[in-house]
Amino acid sequence: MSTAQVLAVIIFIAMFVFIVLDKIERHYVTLGCGLLTLVLVFGIVMQDAGAIVETLNLQSIFTMEFWRVSGSAEESTAGINWATIIFIAGMMVMVEGMAKSGFFRWLCMRLAKLVNYKPIPLFVAFMIMSSILAMFIDSITVILFLAAVTVELAKLLKFNPVPMILSEIFCANLGGSATMCGDPPNIIIGTSLSYSFADFITNTGLMAGISLVFIIIYFLFVFRKELTSQSTKDLNVDSLPSPKEAITNKTDFVVSCVIFFCAVVMLVTHANTGLTVAFIGAVIAVVTLIAAGKSCVELLKKVDYKTLLFFVGLFVVVGGLEQTGMLEIMAGLIGKISKGNIQLMVAIIIWGSGVASALVDNIPFAATMVPVIKSLAATQGVELSTLAWALSMGTDIGGSATPIGASANVVGTSVAAKNGHVIGWGQYCKSAIPATIIVLVISMLFTFLRYC
Repeated sequence: MSTAQVLAVIIFIAMFVFIVLDKIERHYVTLGCGLLTLVLVFGIVMQDAGAIVETLNLQSIFTMEFWRVSGSAEESTAGINWATIIFIAGMMVMVEGMAKSGFFRWLCMRLAKLVNYKPIPLFVAFMIMSSILAMFIDSITVILFLAAVTVELAKLLKFNPVPMILSEIFCANLGGSATMCGDPPNIIIGTSLSYSFADFITNTGLMAGISLVFIIIYFLFVFRKELTSQSTKDLNVDSLPSPKEAITNKTDFVVSCVIFFCAVVMLVTHANTGLTVAFIGAVIAVVTLIAAGKSCVELLKKVDYKTLLFFVGLFVVVGGLEQTGMLEIMAGLIGKISKGNIQLMVAIIIWGSGVASALVDNIPFAATMVPVIKSLAATQGVELSTLAWALSMGTDIGGSATPIGASANVVGTSVAAKNGHVIGWGQYCKSAIPATIIVLVISMLFTFLRYC
């Protein structure tokens, strides 16, 4: 290997180690490693200004194709994927507007009332709601609000919220795998490979839908003792807060619902309209801020800028591996092991990404693997979409296995801990690992039967 390749790999491994150790905020880690890549790898060793320009990828924002794709035009996969960052930022603004109006709390309280606050129907209803919401809203946000409301309901109804929170976390990751906008890895895969919302829902969406049925049955079996021991016979339903009380402002509530509906429509139809996810994210953000009026500054302050900066640094580091040719070497290794056998290749990607995503954050892994599968498809004569769906399910679901595998897991367990319900690694993995294996097996078999 060349000096540039060795240096790029060292920076990449160092970034992963620091992210896993979680001693330094992860956006500082990726930005620092990104800067080292630009200065040491591209500047000093390679002395290639073109690599720096291509990796920063700022010029792509000022092209018409970035905002509206015509024909079969493809978005650039090199360097910083600004479409992903702009889309996530736009959705963050929209979600903050919805949260401010009380939408999420109203939805949870309304659903609980519909099932008459009974433990088992409530358990199933919240799993389904977690999956459905995560199809359109970032799973981190879904869990943040669901876990908080679950703890609140647990206090009112006097039940242990841990089983419900654990099942919600898993179902949010599962629901996120169903669409392009549900989970950050899918956003990266979709924007990098020019796949639409419809592409995901008709492929990973089917896998997620089938898996959800098995997962609901699985969690009902695993937590059957906790659920059957809880009783609401003596519960005075009239004493519980009304769902209407969750709405802070009726006008804002209606407006946020309309904006959310428009966002879903634009995402579902963007393959037909040619509007990119960057355009949709930007429009949704602008409309939400205009509708917020004087509160727009408050919404902007609540946007998770640390996550956006994390993505910027991450894409630069992965760009270092791409520019030095390391990703082609990785693709060649997978191709050599599989010897051109598509089923073995799919199994390696699903289980490899599943295991890796269980141990480290699935976002950087997905960003690393996208150019790898693209190279694999080109050199091995395999359909790129088949590898993309395998990567999507592996990263999204593999991240569910451990408390640190996906950001939603960290958020859910943190909310529980803050309210006195500490969920240890043992307790988490006992239910999550078997569930992860179930979905990965279903995904692999589905992929074999449909695409291989």
